[in-house]
Amino acid sequence: MDQSVFERDPSDPAHKTVNPLLKLAIEMGPLMVFFFANARGEWLIERFPVLAHIGEPIFLATALFMAATVAALVVSWIMLRSLPIMPLISGIVVLVFGGLTLWLHDENFIKIKPTIINAMFGIILLGGLYFGKSLLGYVFDSAFKLDADGWRKLTMRWGIFFLFLAVLNEVVWRSFSTDFWVAFKVWGTMPITLLFTFAQMPLVMKHSLEPLTGKSKDK
Repeated sequence: MDQSVFERDPSDPAHKTVNPLLKLAIEMGPLMVFFFANARGEWLIERFPVLAHIGEPIFLATALFMAATVAALVVSWIMLRSLPIMPLISGIVVLVFGGLTLWLHDENFIKIKPTIINAMFGIILLGGLYFGKSLLGYVFDSAFKLDADGWRKLTMRWGIFFLFLAVLNEVVWRSFSTDFWVAFKVWGTMPITLLFTFAQMPLVMKHSLEPLTGKSKDK
């Protein structure tokens, strides 16, 4: 399949830009639905008795999380005419492990989903570096331009960070309650990821290229 289906060059006339806050809402929406449904699952079942057959709050939250994930991908496609590759892969894993959670009535499947996703991204990024490919550049190239050394360093950092998130998720879900894990997924993992992202800005600025000349900025 043509990669342009998933990511378009911003210079493409067909490419559409979205307000950053709206983009954040699309990406965070499913996670917030998951958190709300788990925290207020009993309240939702009282208001909508048809939901009772799904089961306990964590299973209701999983079902709504899957629906919200599909909706977010559809909205992204309608607004951008593209599907960012990382959210797309994450969405597929959500549907697979969410489906197993509901089918087998085992919440452990949805709990290990972040471990699988983060470990997969980390291995792919670090594996690409082993073969001389800075794969992160293919994901973020439309957002900013870096020289080869910048992409290599940023890919290394993100690869290690994804593996850290995988280990962190394993520690949390195996050591604490389901409610704590859900809360940490929203109020712990996301802030940690945002802090890590902002911490990479000095590297991005140091290795960014001139938009017109394509040359590295003076140090």
